[in-house]
Amino acid sequence: MSSQATGHDVSVVICTYSNVRWGDLVAAVRSVEEQTPPPAEIVIVVDHNSGLLVHARTAFPGALVVPNGQTRGLSGARNSGVAASTGSIVAFLDDDASAEPGWLAGLLGPYEDAKVVAVGGSAIPAWDARRPAWFPGEFDWVVGCSYVGLPRARANVRNVIGCNMSFRRSVLDLVGGFRPEIGRVGTRPVGCEETELCIRAARTDPRARVVYEPAARVRHRVPASRGTVRYFVSRCYSEGRSKAIVSALVGAGDGLSSERAHTLRTLPAGMVRALGDGFRTRRVAGFARATMIPIGLVVTGAGYLVGLVGPAVRPSSARHEPSR
Repeated sequence: MSSQATGHDVSVVICTYSNVRWGDLVAAVRSVEEQTPPPAEIVIVVDHNSGLLVHARTAFPGALVVPNGQTRGLSGARNSGVAASTGSIVAFLDDDASAEPGWLAGLLGPYEDAKVVAVGGSAIPAWDARRPAWFPGEFDWVVGCSYVGLPRARANVRNVIGCNMSFRRSVLDLVGGFRPEIGRVGTRPVGCEETELCIRAARTDPRARVVYEPAARVRHRVPASRGTVRYFVSRCYSEGRSKAIVSALVGAGDGLSSERAHTLRTLPAGMVRALGDGFRTRRVAGFARATMIPIGLVVTGAGYLVGLVGPAVRPSSARHEPSR
């Protein structure tokens, strides 16, 4: 069995930025420390917060705690984590996600195939409050989690989920890191940096595989503030704009390939299923979910169109490779 499969050469990077999420960060680090096999190292990257940096260095003596030395935001923090780490596999866990037992082993399994360049796992929403009855499972990506329409077993995918993913370092070195033009900064809900990176990684070799392994599970905390219609609409709009940026960088063919399938197959099936639930149970929840699906689709599309006519994204001529 290879070193990747034993965990001896795996770095886990956790990026954090806010003191408010301290309890989540503690839980995330503990969940990684309890993995079997354990990672070679845990790297905590603090995004431009000197007080939190000092606190984390004191609280986590077994981890390497470093500042984000690049552009403020999640992309820069992840790049800083890659630069500070040493493993041949670099895994990423969000600071508000907790890995379940077997998470790391699940991520590492597909790397036994040399063609695999990235592996992502599933993210189960852990709602602080009860899940809203109107919230369609097809839109769980709104809260950063696995959604209805993803494969139920290990499969090749275009991109992994940002809160639970991993890459071969050799591929990161080859294509560069996460682009600073995209990615969340603080609470600004703009993302898709992992999508763009996965597309670049897959283009390194016609045989390259990006794999989704649902058995590698994390629980991703969802605050009550994200269970509102207002947040749902805002996040859909921001996702559309993010997809426009990705399409500008990599082309609409790759940038929208998964979204086309989701729109043409998964969402219509979800509407039919929700309407069926409404008629069968005679409860408003089913009809509400059926209503939110087209609303989410239209708002996301509007964000995409606005993103297309907005300021052009000029890809940097410099490689986004983290310095070692």
